[in-house]
Amino acid sequence: MYAVIKTGGKQYRVSAGEKLRVESLPAEIGAEITLDQVLMVADGDKVTTGSPMLPGASVKATVLGHGRGEKIRIFKMRRRKHYRKTQGHRQNYTEIQISGISA
Repeated sequence: MYAVIKTGGKQYRVSAGEKLRVESLPAEIGAEITLDQVLMVADGDKVTTGSPMLPGASVKATVLGHGRGEKIRIFKMRRRKHYRKTQGHRQNYTEIQISGISA
C-alpha cells in the first residue's frame, strides 16, 4: 500500500515505515503529525484518486528530526562587465517516518 501526498509544495510517494525528508514543518521532535493532503492511495490493484484531494484520507507520520541540507553555491557573472556575485543557500528540512496510511 502506498499514497501520494503533497507537503511543502512538492509531491511524495510514501509507504508505511519509510523515512523521508520534507520541507521544514513546525513540529517538535517525536511528535505525531497528520498529513491530510492526500492525492492518491493505492492498495494492490485498487487505486483511488482525488480531484485534486482525496476526502477522508490521511497519512500519519512521526517527526525524527530537523536539519539543514547541503550548501548550494549560486554564482552569477557577466562577461567583460566586471560583475561577479557569489551566494550560498542551505534549505531547512524535517525528517519524518511514515507510520500509517488511512483511506
